[in-house]
Amino acid sequence: MTSSSTAFPVEFSGVTRTFATPNRRGGRGSAAPELRPVLRDVSLRVRAGEVVAILGPSGCGKSTLLRIAGGLDAPSGGTALINGTAVAGVDARCAVGFQEPRLLPWRSLADNVALGLPRGLDRAAGRERVAQLLELVGLTASATLRPREVSGGMAQRASLARALARNPGVLLLDEPFGALDALTRMRMQDLLLDIHAAAPTTILLVTHDVDEALQLADRIVLLGGEPDRAGSTIVSVTTVPGDRPRDRGSAELAELRADLLDGLGIDRHGRAHDDRHAAAVPAFPY
Repeated sequence: MTSSSTAFPVEFSGVTRTFATPNRRGGRGSAAPELRPVLRDVSLRVRAGEVVAILGPSGCGKSTLLRIAGGLDAPSGGTALINGTAVAGVDARCAVGFQEPRLLPWRSLADNVALGLPRGLDRAAGRERVAQLLELVGLTASATLRPREVSGGMAQRASLARALARNPGVLLLDEPFGALDALTRMRMQDLLLDIHAAAPTTILLVTHDVDEALQLADRIVLLGGEPDRAGSTIVSVTTVPGDRPRDRGSAELAELRADLLDGLGIDRHGRAHDDRHAAAVPAFPY
């Protein structure tokens, strides 16, 4: 393992992603499909144990970037590296958490968590690991229940435990709390902070919630630009001050929140204004 891989468990270098869409302008028998750019020249380094949140308008490629890191998608150009080696297919060094829990409805919560265990682990060690994880996320008493018998927050906790089951070096979270009510969402944010404090896994988090990013992240990456024409790129990278957990009502965070909303095209009163996503891009590396 190189020193670069130790310092940067996740690295994107000049990542571009385009998708082919049907060419509807030429009528029947028209030319080859059009290429729709989504990401353009994205370069980013995530340090070991760091939590980096990715913000941006809908459709700007946030989830695509996360999927590229996990090997669920491939870049059209550039490279994505995990621990210094290029991602090629689904990468066992990463675990992915989605907005929906995606639990198997016929399995208990414990059995769903067990699906994330590494292959070859003996049964006794597997049962012990599942028990530890259920305790970590506060589901010990609910281990035998099935997904339909628990709340959305409990199902999401089980999903998080499953993602952690094989001690991944990198945790990729795609709007993991987006479907939860506001209070449950804040509790899940606190739980994630507790888990990270106990075992500082490197986390890449996609979110639409500026306040969530400010609570959880060491740095916040704003994607923008021209996603419909040239593809999105990095507009800004913001370092969030202060140790976690942070005071949600602090004046310093309020000022950062206003700046980030402005970058997203929203003013301090919650009203949309002219697009600001074409701001100058900071120098690489971030």
